[in-house]
Amino acid sequence: MTDQPTQPDAQVPSDQPQPISDRGSNRSRRPESDAFRTFMASAWGPRPDTLPEREEVADFLPRRHAAAGALFEGERLVIPAGTYKVRSNDTDYRFRAHSAFAHLSGLGGEKEPDTVLVLEPRSDEDASPTGHEAVLYFKPRASRTSREFYADSRYGEFWVGARPSLEEVSTATGLRTAHIDTLRDALAKDAGQVRLRVVRGVDTAVQTMVDEVRIQAGLPAGEDARADDEKLEEHLSEIRLCKDAWEIAQLRKAVDVTRAGFDDIIRALPRAVGHHRGERVIEGAFGAVAREEGNGLGYDTIAASGDHANTLHWIDNDGEVREGDLVLVDAGVEVDSLYTADITRTLPVNGTFTEVQARVYQAVLDACEAALARANEPGCRFRDINDAAMKLIATRLEEWGLLPVSAEESLAPEGQQHRRWMPHGTSHHLGLDVHDCAQARAEMYMDALLEPGMCFTIEPGLYFRADDMLLPEELRGMGVRIEDDCVVNQDGSVTRISEDIPRTIADVEAWIAQVQQR
Repeated sequence: MTDQPTQPDAQVPSDQPQPISDRGSNRSRRPESDAFRTFMASAWGPRPDTLPEREEVADFLPRRHAAAGALFEGERLVIPAGTYKVRSNDTDYRFRAHSAFAHLSGLGGEKEPDTVLVLEPRSDEDASPTGHEAVLYFKPRASRTSREFYADSRYGEFWVGARPSLEEVSTATGLRTAHIDTLRDALAKDAGQVRLRVVRGVDTAVQTMVDEVRIQAGLPAGEDARADDEKLEEHLSEIRLCKDAWEIAQLRKAVDVTRAGFDDIIRALPRAVGHHRGERVIEGAFGAVAREEGNGLGYDTIAASGDHANTLHWIDNDGEVREGDLVLVDAGVEVDSLYTADITRTLPVNGTFTEVQARVYQAVLDACEAALARANEPGCRFRDINDAAMKLIATRLEEWGLLPVSAEESLAPEGQQHRRWMPHGTSHHLGLDVHDCAQARAEMYMDALLEPGMCFTIEPGLYFRADDMLLPEELRGMGVRIEDDCVVNQDGSVTRISEDIPRTIADVEAWIAQVQQR
């Protein structure tokens, strides 16, 4: 990886030690002569003079802004995109914007680090609040005559490519744009008369700036403002509970690409069997599709063969894949808009379920169907989906003689013995985050009635560990989970977005045979 000359050489008196912060430049020599600067700034061709097309998402942003500001009339709301996070020393992770920012700006992919969206309060002639105007503050590309152009590894065009102009971003998003250098003045305008809220924990520099403005204006700051700020974060999470048509289309796209990733997993199974880290063969096959066809992974892939499937978040993926195993793969592609799928399929490595594997798999599949059937009943609350799946699981465990009590007793709050073999919940909301809307209140999430636009998973499982002495030997060392992505339609019915990814025993076996014959 090339050296990163982000700062000019430090001038340190010879009798003083060089500060740690300046030592990153010791490994390189950078040209700083006037002749070089003049030469570097010369003879570049013209930039394209065409503006980008307006993005489809731009038409959905005003409604989102209105929803975001509805509880905070007359207040200035600050939503940072975030910044790069250090991976090691001077190398960073790829940038991924905070989900609240992505939702309200429409910017996906790796656009734009260090950007801030401000919902600026508006008022009429009588000073009565009239909603908010969204303004994007970011650092546009610099002139080719500037030092930034060739020497700044964070923003320079030579290092990271050409950043867009203010006009280009405004055209694409339909939002007013402004230079990030004007943000402080914008935040300070009428501060004291105008209250500020900021999404915390996203960008330390922006949060500090907001607190400085608050202090100067005599407003609560720091921990004294935490409750106000967290109310904003909670609200921005809750307005994502019901997706608009554009968001649902993005989730469908994510599921389609995820299906392609699972196809490549199946193609890779024979090679995985012969590899000392077969689980990583599976992980890599999916990851390649995610990066080629989307923005990347929505979360770290779980590729768990045999007994590893009983570790719910097994992401080490360093084990072998053996003939006769079931391999549990929990994976999702995040598309360029940053919406992600979340799919789990449990596949027989050799293409065929054994009788015992099929019995366990069918129980989990029946729990999926019971949960979806409950979701389609009038008056269903989110928590009812989980209850329906758990009832089926407990019933099967009782039929197999595994429960020390009846299924009914186990399902009671004072029981729950069945949870030994299914300790997680059945569903979570899905969207920009794989566990979307996580800051929402319980009454808006778990206890809420299903509403059109809600997107969520159904993912029951059974986990039979190899060292579980309560199990007959034939069941030990296998884990099964089936996970689908669902949407509540405008008529209140619930359908699986992921219906086309095979899930029955016969269809899974046929899928494996068909893909591996190509």
